[in-house]
Amino acid sequence: MDVNLTTIEAINVRYSNLAHTSCCLSCGGSINHAYPKPGEICVDLGSGRGTDVLRLADAVGSSGFVYGIDISDGMIAKSRELSNKFGYTNVAFIQSNLELLPLPDNSCNLIISNCTINHVENKQNVFNEIYRILKPGGRCIISDIYSLEDVPLKYKNDPVAVAECWAGAITKDEYLATIARAGFTDIEIIEESQPYKKGAIYVASFTYKIIKQ
Repeated sequence: MDVNLTTIEAINVRYSNLAHTSCCLSCGGSINHAYPKPGEICVDLGSGRGTDVLRLADAVGSSGFVYGIDISDGMIAKSRELSNKFGYTNVAFIQSNLELLPLPDNSCNLIISNCTINHVENKQNVFNEIYRILKPGGRCIISDIYSLEDVPLKYKNDPVAVAECWAGAITKDEYLATIARAGFTDIEIIEESQPYKKGAIYVASFTYKIIKQ
């Protein structure tokens, strides 16, 4: 069985089912620290229902543009429904995984993401892609979780546990090293929680900023 495909399917099922609920899906508020400017090109990785994309679109105006990237059929459908309902013309929602982003090199000023990267198996590819699509001087604000200890393999290899936004977590040291290997030379931690239990492990949430030099 292809474990990667099974994980993607589990994520798709979970978040498609949640697309039309009112529950909160995010572990952080990266948009609150993003400060988008008129004319900027922005990306939301794991854009969900698209509400942050629409907030970014309001901020960047008609001279800017915002891409929402999500793997879930249901979330993409819901976000397109909302953007069409309110007449947005400066947004696009693209169904894709985060390990190979369908955007050109050096094309974005701002990337945000909320509690999404922990789902992805190859996090190095994600940060390599973030570095690739950011313009020099571009910034990325991410809220995510990290685990206090290595996640036991029986959970790490469980697609449902990964889809539930905890079993794909890595330790803080590994997380920061992954960012550095992508080419980012500095990381500013904006917010960080105390450890708390999630699923069968202990995690912490944090929001951080990285800039492409």
